[in-house]
Amino acid sequence: MDGAFLSHVIAWGIGGMTALGAVLITGALFSLGRRGAYRK
Repeated sequence: MDGAFLSHVIAWGIGGMTALGAVLITGALFSLGRRGAYRK
């Protein structure tokens, strides 16, 4: 395992976690917004 491979793995891990977090946050906000709309 060389430095370039390790840096690529770290970059992919951070990118994947960021994308997953963005999707989860968007889903949570969307579901909360729909629940709020149903209450009105």
